[in-house]
Amino acid sequence: MAERVLILTASVGEGHNLPARTLSDQIHAESPTTEVVVADGLRAMGRQFILVNETAPGVVFYRFRWIWDAAFWFFVTCVPTRRFMQWYVWKTGARGLLKLIAETKPDVIVSVYPVTTEVLGHLRRAGRVEVPVCAAITDLAMMHYWAAPGIDLHLITHPETEAEVRSIAGEQTEVRVVHGLTRPEFVEPYDSTEARQLLELPADGKVVLVSGGGWGVGDLSVAVEAALALETVSAVVCLCGRNDTLRDQLAGRFAGDPRFRAEGFTEQIADWLAAGDALIHSTGGLTVLEAHMRGCPTISFGWGRGHIRANNAAFRQFGLAEVAATPAELRTALDRALVSRGAPDGSFAALPSAASAVLGFATAGR
Repeated sequence: MAERVLILTASVGEGHNLPARTLSDQIHAESPTTEVVVADGLRAMGRQFILVNETAPGVVFYRFRWIWDAAFWFFVTCVPTRRFMQWYVWKTGARGLLKLIAETKPDVIVSVYPVTTEVLGHLRRAGRVEVPVCAAITDLAMMHYWAAPGIDLHLITHPETEAEVRSIAGEQTEVRVVHGLTRPEFVEPYDSTEARQLLELPADGKVVLVSGGGWGVGDLSVAVEAALALETVSAVVCLCGRNDTLRDQLAGRFAGDPRFRAEGFTEQIADWLAAGDALIHSTGGLTVLEAHMRGCPTISFGWGRGHIRANNAAFRQFGLAEVAATPAELRTALDRALVSRGAPDGSFAALPSAASAVLGFATAGR
């Protein structure tokens, strides 16, 4: 009988669904007989989790940014309230996850969303989940909820994250740096000239990419203006994710400048990062890692709230991206970034695959 893997994701931007899809594809490639079930953990846990984790952020990100900082302090930074919330999500979300696990009957579970990871850690410690549980982590910093005691294996995309993961989850957990939570083309060689031709970008001049993640959030128009102000820039492309309203607004606002393009959701992000000379990105996460792998200099600008603030501090500490808090800082950082492209980081290709780690635990769990 073939192994079965349950991957728990959440439809909060693309930062969780994309790793879930990519890991599923990698598992199928390495073990075609393995059955992979991808499920939305928030929906299994109940409506209140959808409201707090998916619906509410979709409003806060655009209109009430200060609330995100307040919520982050309450749920994550403040120790007493964080511990209360960790207990609360376990007590209220456990039943739904246990029902899904009983229906799926997996040999191993992988969580790519922090809240489901937190609940699974409690359940594993209590002996109510008997199969191995893996947590897939795609952020760089502030690992509370991403990491949890009781999780058998933490899969991390940034080696710099390991110390913080162990400080939260304990020394008994396994921690492995892997590839496979980003698309496979990011570890493949590329040609910038060919990428520009494919994307119909100018052959000469600098190309600046502006991104607000899957939801298209942040001060993207300010970033576009800063890039268009530079004479050396031949194209500015705003990757608007699934935010069609933003795409239409920016297309109208900058219609008079032929150097500007607004693009919707794309599966060609590896090509864009191969073609671009700099990336201005607002929401941290996987896109910064992907740009680093491609050698595309990155500036974090345009949001800087809650967990993004924590990631920005880590970007500075580890030299993975510049951070700009004001338009003036952005212009200075952009001037530096456009001096030259960095070299792609080929070290990720040598890492073990996330799929191989998960499959090893699936076999052990049978």
